[in-house]
Formats: sequence, C-alpha cells, structure tokens
Amino acid sequence: MPLLTLTSDIGQHDFLAGAVKGQLLQHAPHFTLVDITHQLSPFNYPQAAYVCRNAIKNFPPGTFHLVMVNLFDEKPEHLLLAEHNGYFIGCADNGLLTMILEEVPQKVVALQLEKTQQKNTLYCTAVFARAFNEVHNGKLLEEVGDASVSIQVKNPLRPLLGNNWMEGQIIFIDNFENVIVNITREEFEEQRRGRSFKIVFKRDEVIDKISDTYADVVEGEKLAMFNSAAYLEIAINKGNAAGLFGLQGFSEKQQQAQQQYLNNRLFYQTVKVYFE
Repeated sequence: MPLLTLTSDIGQHDFLAGAVKGQLLQHAPHFTLVDITHQLSPFNYPQAAYVCRNAIKNFPPGTFHLVMVNLFDEKPEHLLLAEHNGYFIGCADNGLLTMILEEVPQKVVALQLEKTQQKNTLYCTAVFARAFNEVHNGKLLEEVGDASVSIQVKNPLRPLLGNNWMEGQIIFIDNFENVIVNITREEFEEQRRGRSFKIVFKRDEVIDKISDTYADVVEGEKLAMFNSAAYLEIAINKGNAAGLFGLQGFSEKQQQAQQQYLNNRLFYQTVKVYFE
C-alpha cells in the first residue's frame, strides 16, 4: 500500500485534522496515512520548510506527501503537485515548495480548482487525494495537471556569512525547548576552515565546543551539537534552553521589521558564530 504523509498547521483542537483524513480515505482508499505534525506555527515558512524537508527525506521513494500550510495565503486558483527525487509533494502555490526542496522541483503541475466551488480545506484535500490516486494508478503528472504552470518561488532561509563569522536564525524549538538554528554541519565546517570558534547568543552566552550528546556536559549546563538532521542545536542537559535563555523562533514578519530597527526580541532569534 502506498504511503501518504500529512503535515499541516491546522492543529488538532477541532474536527479538521480528522476530517482531512476522512476525505483522503474517501478518494484515495488504498493509501496508508502517516502523520508528521499538525502543529506547525501558522505563517512560519522557515519552520515548515525545516520540518517537511527533514521528514520527507527519510521516507522511501514513491511516498506521497501532503503539505497543508498556509493554503489560503492568497485566493487559490490551483494547487501544486510535484515529483522530485522519486517522491510526490502536494501543496499550495505559495513558495513553500521551493523552500522545502531548496531548489525548483524536477516536475510540477497545477491542479485546477473549480471556480464555482467553495475553496475550503476539505475541498482542497479532495483535489489532492484524487490527483494522488490517479498518479498511483499509473497516470503521468502531465496527465493529471497543467505542466505549463509558473510557480511561486521562495528561497530557503540561509545563514548570513562574513570572513570570520556566520549568523543563523532560530527556525525551530522542539518539545524539550531545544533550539534549532539554520546552520548545518556542512555549512559550519565550510565556514570554520579548521579554526577555533565561539557560538554566541543572548549577547553574553558563549559555547566553544561541539558536543556529541547531551550527556557530554553536566546536568543544567548548556551545549551545542548537531542534531539528527545535521542542524546546529542549542540545548541544556535536562533543561529548557529556549525558556531559560529567552530564545524565540525566527519569523519572516519580524525579518522585515529587522530591516528598520534591531531590538532584544530580534537579537534573541539569532545565533552568531565567531571564528579565530
């Protein structure tokens, strides 16, 4: 049975997450549904891209992925279905797709929405489900949707770089309040070039080594490590780093405000690394 993962920002406090699954099973009854999360922060594209990117790559080729994030950023006339590196992704045409993939998809088509139909979450779910089912039954993407579509493109959030420093943004805070920064191990080592370093946040908190596990430091001590997705993580052994240090997730709206002024709230959404 084909796998279909679900990722959304709709939450689980009402009927909608269950109703979405009901629509999927009506129109794609042979699929096995797998929840990634329904608790993504609304309108937070960097967070959604991080979660989707690092979940999707762990599934086998041929898996279908439904990403229902900010579906109605604009009044939609179509939805997107992409094929990339052997898996299929359905999402809104809001720029998130290229943030997840960190490139333009190898194939993408537009799934047209009926003009007379109320374009709510459940209707969009049914459109995705029917398209997924058609592809699973052997249709080419070009037979399911319009391949001439010109999609919205958003670039993934990248760290800022200087000769002797790099600055990353906090893109996710996990269930233990560990803080995830958009600096990968590969980017860190490329910028480091064998030099010593200091990871600085909240103006005066400094870490000068990378740990392998939380247990590398004593209980209550801060540490930096690269998590299972190879992203820089700031944590406290058996503590809550985000709450204790006043660190917050980065958002695009605050990024725009940052161009006008810099205050403590914005500073605490970034982590800087100095190389010596």
